[in-house]
Parts: sequence; structure tokens; C-alpha cells
Amino acid sequence: MPIFDYQCNDCGKIYDVFHKGKELVEDIVCPSCGATGFKKLMSAPMVSMGSSSASESSYSSCDTGSCCGGSCGIN
Repeated sequence: MPIFDYQCNDCGKIYDVFHKGKELVEDIVCPSCGATGFKKLMSAPMVSMGSSSASESSYSSCDTGSCCGGSCGIN
């Protein structure tokens, strides 16, 4: 389910709207002032760090300091 960020044209507050399906303009109302004028903002996609073998192997090299010589502070 997509979540989009918006900025109110009237009061300038930034807020997010959870759309259950298709993005409907009627769903976009500023929670601070109730205005329906908005600007849709670009938001960074959410990235989750799973436990795949690729990510585990990259972390294990930092345990030995071989990825950055120990300067990253992870080891």
C-alpha cells in the first residue's frame, strides 16, 4: 500500500497519506488546517536490510576489517 508525502499550499505543513488502493485526490486533506490544496513531494523509497547471504557476506568482511581497514568503526 503506497504512502505519499504532501505539502499543504495554505499552511506549508508536510504530511503523509496512506492510500489503500488508487491515489484519490479526495483523500488528500491537510491534517493541520483542513485545506485540500497540496503539492506532492518526492520521498525516498524505504529500504529494508534483509538477511540475504549477499548482505551477510558484506557485513562479515567488516568484522575482519578487510573491507575498509577498520576505519569504518564497525569492527
